[in-house]
Amino acid sequence: MKNFEDLGLSQPLLDGLAEMGFETPTEIQQQAIPLLLKHDGDFIGLAQTGTGKTAAFGIPLLELMDTSSRDTQALILAPTRELAQQICRQIEAMSLKMGRLNVVPVFGGANIMGQIKDIRRGAQVIVATPGRLMDLMKRREVKLDALKFLILDEADEMLNMGFREDIDFILSKTDVGRNIWLFSATMAREIKKIVDTYMVNPEEVRINRENIVNTNISHQFVQLKARDKTEALRRMLDFNQDMFGVVFCRTKRDTQQVADELNNNGYATEALHGDMSQAQRDAAMKRFRNKNLKLLIATDVAARGIDVEDITHVIHFALPEDPEFYTHRSGRTARAGKKGESIAFITKGDIRKMRYMENKLSIKFERSEIPALEAITARRISKWTEGIKDLKVNDKISDELFDEVKTSLEEITKEELIGKFLSQEFNKIYKRNSITDLNDNSKPREDRGEYRERKPRSRGKEDGMKTYFINLGRKDDVNKGALLGFVCDVTGISGNDIGRIVLDGAHSFIDVKEEVAAQMEKLNGQERNKREIRANVHEGEVRESRDRGGRNGRSGGGYKGRRDSDSRSSGGFKGRRRDGDSGGGGSHRGRRDDSSNSGGGFKGRSSRSNDDNSSGSSFRNRDSKPRRENSGSNDSTGNKGKRSKFFGSKWD
Repeated sequence: MKNFEDLGLSQPLLDGLAEMGFETPTEIQQQAIPLLLKHDGDFIGLAQTGTGKTAAFGIPLLELMDTSSRDTQALILAPTRELAQQICRQIEAMSLKMGRLNVVPVFGGANIMGQIKDIRRGAQVIVATPGRLMDLMKRREVKLDALKFLILDEADEMLNMGFREDIDFILSKTDVGRNIWLFSATMAREIKKIVDTYMVNPEEVRINRENIVNTNISHQFVQLKARDKTEALRRMLDFNQDMFGVVFCRTKRDTQQVADELNNNGYATEALHGDMSQAQRDAAMKRFRNKNLKLLIATDVAARGIDVEDITHVIHFALPEDPEFYTHRSGRTARAGKKGESIAFITKGDIRKMRYMENKLSIKFERSEIPALEAITARRISKWTEGIKDLKVNDKISDELFDEVKTSLEEITKEELIGKFLSQEFNKIYKRNSITDLNDNSKPREDRGEYRERKPRSRGKEDGMKTYFINLGRKDDVNKGALLGFVCDVTGISGNDIGRIVLDGAHSFIDVKEEVAAQMEKLNGQERNKREIRANVHEGEVRESRDRGGRNGRSGGGYKGRRDSDSRSSGGFKGRRRDGDSGGGGSHRGRRDDSSNSGGGFKGRSSRSNDDNSSGSSFRNRDSKPRRENSGSNDSTGNKGKRSKFFGSKWD
């Protein structure tokens, strides 16, 4: 299919598409549009961001609507206000030649009374974020009796952002006489639940996942020290003065900090994140669309729906945790058949994560380097020289002023004058850059051999989440599902408000939305299997232990020597053991030929018998308390579950 005329569209719609510069349908458009035009029922479209999904549902929607009716016939749900605004603009542009169509955007962060007025005037199409729409529905301001089409765009992202309950509410209140068109990047488990609950025999179009990443994008990586990343951005801007791109940061704080540092050094950039007001975000996007900015510094969520032409670069200030997010990010460039560059700033500890993304996305990252100061200087001076040659002499310069300056410079030779002008420009460049080579070519240990696909163990939390430490782990016979259920039951927190769960041997970490985080305090003092629970806020890095608790899920200790008997040790014996039953955590560094039950720090040879309990000679007992046999089980006093004081498992 070569053009939109082959789809059998009406002429006014074709005229609108031509005016927008649409020429050839994308793959999702080729497959979805004919099906939606003839199929009166539910539909699922699985394709990545940047593949043209808005037009894939917008074109058939406009063909099937009754534009003469003022009733609300279509409802489009989007995860963010930026994406909602983008969808509105695109539908309005496509319908420009079809007569007046009232498309109303509805989202949080804007005046709700203004949105109510717009809806009351007659909204044929409402494009909304779930939370604000649900609010308006509860106020009975949205009339959906004549609704024909309910479209869920970026459905997987809406669920990731915690909108499941809102979507359930909206779908349950609009379950008569409407078709559901669901578009998503993936068919996640939660998406499948929505399909099974609310959709009837949906038709499905699935774009080949081998082609999910735009082939016009060049994927590169630059290895740096973390502290050098902002200066690396400055050098790239100095070297390539035509750069126009988006920089993705992991957190709102990083986003603002990077933007502030660049602005303070004279670079035209702007931040875009969730802590900004709607007016601030709109102003930033307007400046970016008008190309008054070189770089937009954004978080993943805030950048949803950025659809700006001619973006040349996407910079990953930090790699995302999920390969899908990398696809969403890099899809901002190389649109409409143009070329683009996606450059990841990584430290040597990120190489495993990068290789993992290569495997998942079937792409190859090519090594690149930050330009050296000498290369930046050469390019800038060359451009400066061309600028001087092309500069026209200002007619307003009087002959008297010209002669005065000429007389003042008569004693300076031409070579000296060029040297002085050159030095002036040269000093400007060196003043704003260091002379350090920012590129880090060292290799981490895990990258020196053959790569084995493995997800990174250190994982960052999402924006708007708070991390809690809980003293329950695998050794307590807990898996992630059981932990989630226990936390929800005790605290009353919904599963939609809980993010990452990292399960370790004797403890766990769990991310909870900040607005409900206070409810986690209900866990303190509760019991599970006679274990008193502690839940504390965790501020540091979350790193999953490689120790999965041994074959039986229980780790006894650190024996690294030779065991020739059937003894059970929970201690840290590192020498040779021939027989005996060690119950302590002794640090034996010699040879033991007897069967003594020493709980102390044996460091030499001994021929003492089991009955000899004296504390002299070469034994260095760490305390004088009675020994406990079989640490970790019931002892003679009835104490249960205590671990070896020295070399056994960690205290919980």
